[in-house]
Amino acid sequence: MFSFFKRKKPQPQPEAVDLPADVPEIAPVAPTELPPEALTVSLDAPDTAADVPVDAPSPDLVADAPDAAAPEQVPPPDPWSQAVDASGDPLARLDQAAEPDTGSWLTRLRRGLSRTGQNLGGLFVGVKVDETLFDELETALIMADAGVEATDKLLTELRARVRKQRIDQPDAVRAALQDILTDHLRVLEKPFVVGEAAPTVVMIAGVNGAGKTTSIGKLAHALQARQATVLLAAGDTFRAAAREQLVAWGARNGVTVIAQEGGDPAAVAFDAVNAGRARAADVVLVDTAGRLPTQLHLMEELKKIKRVIGKADAGAPHEVLLVVDGNTGQNALAQIRAFDAALGLTGLVVTKLDGTAKGGTLAAVAAGSQGVRPVPVYWIGVGEGMQDLQPFVASEFAEALLDNR
Repeated sequence: MFSFFKRKKPQPQPEAVDLPADVPEIAPVAPTELPPEALTVSLDAPDTAADVPVDAPSPDLVADAPDAAAPEQVPPPDPWSQAVDASGDPLARLDQAAEPDTGSWLTRLRRGLSRTGQNLGGLFVGVKVDETLFDELETALIMADAGVEATDKLLTELRARVRKQRIDQPDAVRAALQDILTDHLRVLEKPFVVGEAAPTVVMIAGVNGAGKTTSIGKLAHALQARQATVLLAAGDTFRAAAREQLVAWGARNGVTVIAQEGGDPAAVAFDAVNAGRARAADVVLVDTAGRLPTQLHLMEELKKIKRVIGKADAGAPHEVLLVVDGNTGQNALAQIRAFDAALGLTGLVVTKLDGTAKGGTLAAVAAGSQGVRPVPVYWIGVGEGMQDLQPFVASEFAEALLDNR
């Protein structure tokens, strides 16, 4: 679900604000226009990590989208085909130009959740509607990481409906469970609104490997498809692969990327908000470095980034999203609880649901299991393609979760 309120342009420039004491004053940056054929850039960085100050100066790179008026050129080979990450392993190709037609979104969602669907939906084939069926459903829901609270709630409502409506066919029981699950998940369904702020600043956090940078690239694509102008901020300043990967996503989507090698990620975020306002962008997506909730000093750094964004724009960040790996199951609840306590989350992006047997995790989030607040789920991902990140719709998710095809 997506809501877009197009603001009137141009917007008057706000008065300058003072930086907080823990962030250096940032001089205006003259954007460096990259040629259309460039996907990577050379960054001026200190020779060693020891030379990088805690509070680095303003970002020294602005990677702009290719000029639409430039003459058409043959694209160069994708630099990511030979790129490697810090461990020496090849990085996943980002090129989505040759994506096959994989059908409708609901078809892809069903395919992505097929393992969970077979475990749950398969229980309703050739069985009697008796207590044995409910016992097997209980086991399957818990194995799908729906959690004890959500499982008890769902089955209590299902038993009551079966008795009241005298349902005696397994397909009818499955349909009843789908309706109950849809109502249960609806608390997580919320439209992502763009246009109420100028620009809408979105801060994105998550643990290492959850898929933040890839999700940001896909979000930029989705927002542009809905007529929003986007600017990206490479706030993961200490991992070169993350910065360069975001620059490549920016080039592929044709959007501007504010990036810097080394330095203070809060300064990058501050500069990106000001650049987004100066360029009349609708959305500024701020990437941050992955971290575990137990790394307290890194969690404090996240809080600082949020404070500094607020100095650049008094109402920002307007959205604070946590990217969660759908394969982590119940461990996702601990992540949501910790990041919510530190940042005050406004939404979730749940990735890597394709092939998971733990699709019931969102039912646990909706039930408030383990003290987790039911944070809205804006987007879910079921694949590597550009189109495989879509808004969360409770009815579609419940249908796919119980589909045994």
